[in-house]
Amino acid sequence: MDNTVEVLKKEFSGLRSGRAAASLLEPVVVEAYGQTMPLTQCGTIGVPEPRMLTVQVWDKGQVKAVEKAIRDAGLGLNPQTDGQLVRVPIPPLNEERRKELQKVASKYAEQARVAIRNVRRDGMDTLKKMEKDGHISEDEIKKHEKEVQSLTDETIKRVDETLAHKEKEIMQV
Repeated sequence: MDNTVEVLKKEFSGLRSGRAAASLLEPVVVEAYGQTMPLTQCGTIGVPEPRMLTVQVWDKGQVKAVEKAIRDAGLGLNPQTDGQLVRVPIPPLNEERRKELQKVASKYAEQARVAIRNVRRDGMDTLKKMEKDGHISEDEIKKHEKEVQSLTDETIKRVDETLAHKEKEIMQV
């Protein structure tokens, strides 16, 4: 269940909130050397100011490919090349895009809740199987089921708190 919350936080870090974050460019893949590779393997991503990302490309011949990959990634970014440095200004978000990002964040949170409930179901099934096999008594089953349910409720509450924090971050002007 804890892993699910960590995965959710990682997904949220990729959602744009108006401020520059290096994680914004992590999903970008570049066509380089006849294959696709993550942007992080072509250069160093930096955040020199709140609304600017930079990519210091290691191989001069890959600058155009990096610029094209960022432009084509569907992030709404327009990179500008300056030698081996690719500057990526982060435009402010409009209201419509903010609402869209909130929906995406809600979708991620719901997927996390479903994953947590699946873990709970697996735990309950394991307990029932142990009871059926005679490894555990009915009283112990009830006690453990309550523990599993309270862990589930706690973890879902953490997911909801994480979602609320991300929504607040997205809606900040």
